[in-house]
Amino acid sequence: MSDFIKTYVEDGVQVIILNRPNKKNAFNKEMIEQWSKCLKEAKEEERIRVILLTGAGDAFCAGGDVGGMNAHQTPLDNKNKLWESIHKIPLTLKDMDKPVIAAINGPAVGAGLDMALMCDLRFIKKATKISEGYVKVGLVPGDGGAYFLPKIVGESKALELLWTGEFIDSEEALRIGLVNKVLEEDRFFEEVLNYAKNIASGPQIAIRMTKRAVKYSNTMRVEEALDFISSQYAIIKETNDHIEGVSAFKEKRKPNFNGN
Repeated sequence: MSDFIKTYVEDGVQVIILNRPNKKNAFNKEMIEQWSKCLKEAKEEERIRVILLTGAGDAFCAGGDVGGMNAHQTPLDNKNKLWESIHKIPLTLKDMDKPVIAAINGPAVGAGLDMALMCDLRFIKKATKISEGYVKVGLVPGDGGAYFLPKIVGESKALELLWTGEFIDSEEALRIGLVNKVLEEDRFFEEVLNYAKNIASGPQIAIRMTKRAVKYSNTMRVEEALDFISSQYAIIKETNDHIEGVSAFKEKRKPNFNGN
């Protein structure tokens, strides 16, 4: 099996590298299978506290490999190609309560950009341009862009980006809230990795419960959201991390969280 995904763990952060640099990390079925398996393992492995996604070479991800796009397939074949393969990534991430960060180290186009939108946070290299390019080849955003993008930048701006397929630069991506930070090229990955390590050193139960509360609130009434968070609050007050955090605050020292 080809290593279309490379991965390693450092200080609680699992780095996942999309590894088809000669194809600008455009994904094929084999890459998706490896990627999905890697995410499922990361979800279950307790030593992994944060997942960091990036691309090999000078690109983040050019989307799906269009080499066989013109091959004749039935409508059902086309649907299943998405549902049984590419959609495994957002469906796996949907149940991931660990933080997931995208380090957009180069162009991210179409489904490649959607893969970054599925992450919780996005950091982008300064000279990078990105695009929801589906419309340029007469397609709809079949990999999740129509779902994730409006939640991040708002419906009107999302439609603009999807209807035009235009490239935007890193500063515009920051201005509209599509990314969290623009970082200089020379220390880009180092800075993102250090950020991820900082989250990995934090109180993991609180971090994961907070992510659940934010995600669940999208489908809750305010009464339900407040009821949910009050239950989480009651539970977390009894954790060792909370006790350690309070002690460290009183003693004016850095807390040592161990995730329980």
